[in-house]
Amino acid sequence: MIIQPTSVAALTWLGAAAGASSEGWRIGNVLSARPLGVNEQGLLVLQIGALTVEAEAPGTKLPPQFQVRVLSVGAQPQLEILGVDTHPDSTVHQALRERLPQQNGYAPLLATVGALSQWSIAKQLPPYVRSALALLEHSMSTPRELATADGLRQAVNRSGLFLEAQLAQAPASDATTAHDDMKGSLLRLVAILKGQAMLGESSDSEVDPPLLYRGVVPQGRIPLPLELANTTDATELLPRLYTDVQAALARLEVAQLQANPNHWIVEIPVQDEDGADVLQLSLKHEPEAEQDWTMGFSLDLPSLGPIVGELHLRGLRLSVRLWAQHRDTVDLLENQFEDLRQRLGATGLFLDQLSCQFGLPQAGSSMSAVFLKATV
Repeated sequence: MIIQPTSVAALTWLGAAAGASSEGWRIGNVLSARPLGVNEQGLLVLQIGALTVEAEAPGTKLPPQFQVRVLSVGAQPQLEILGVDTHPDSTVHQALRERLPQQNGYAPLLATVGALSQWSIAKQLPPYVRSALALLEHSMSTPRELATADGLRQAVNRSGLFLEAQLAQAPASDATTAHDDMKGSLLRLVAILKGQAMLGESSDSEVDPPLLYRGVVPQGRIPLPLELANTTDATELLPRLYTDVQAALARLEVAQLQANPNHWIVEIPVQDEDGADVLQLSLKHEPEAEQDWTMGFSLDLPSLGPIVGELHLRGLRLSVRLWAQHRDTVDLLENQFEDLRQRLGATGLFLDQLSCQFGLPQAGSSMSAVFLKATV
């Protein structure tokens, strides 16, 4: 089993690599280790040699003392746990088993944050809570940003899916890497709310988890319960906010745990003056064919309803299929087809198929669905 320190500890590792404490951190060296506990972010705190580091929990109970072998050093050192009876896959499976029952989509959280942002009484909240909420909203993308290729690329990069990798690669002096990252904002907010709110109930609406092989699923806005929508005390929403943030964070970590170099799913909250929606993207690469990519997306806008799309690119040949739940939306999208054909032609791509169907595609079933069933 491998332990790889997370981004939270990356600066400690980088600092140690340049100092006297790094003398024992050479590839192949065996060091003594012992677990110290779990921090507020759910990271495992370990004493390894002379250093205290943080890492994702391995999913297996560790003994009071054990040994680790240094497999690699640098910005992302890896350690092999010795003498502990585990299987490499058990780490991911255990983490999934822990997070799947907790996870939920962004929709409940966006509803709660949207309600708080509209209330003048929210100014009575502690300044650090207001600051964390402002940073969360700052981490969301806007429709204008997503309208360009560079804006969409930046939105994907700060979606939280790649936070640990970005922090591990960042210079030790850079403290702004997680400033506008969605996972960084969620971790900051849940740590603050932990001392402010008791565990509350979230929305009863269920949102399909972003598991691989299930396909993208549109996620509509969720209204607040009447008792909360009509309240004049913003603090009454703190328990719900705390639960919603934890559920969204678990959802994001499920996506991280299941991501691989050939297939990953990312969810991007999109904020405009009328509210917030969720754009879900799925990018899949066929390893056997170097230039074979499939991108799926889903979006549920109040003005258009649920929309699902799939773009399949083979070399320079592109197929585009769209689905819409409302007939008026199908007609509206088809009216844009000629403009889309011209835009694609200007890029040098050959359009093999462009269609929009009435109704939504049926989500497939797979081992991921079995995982959900097994962990409930």
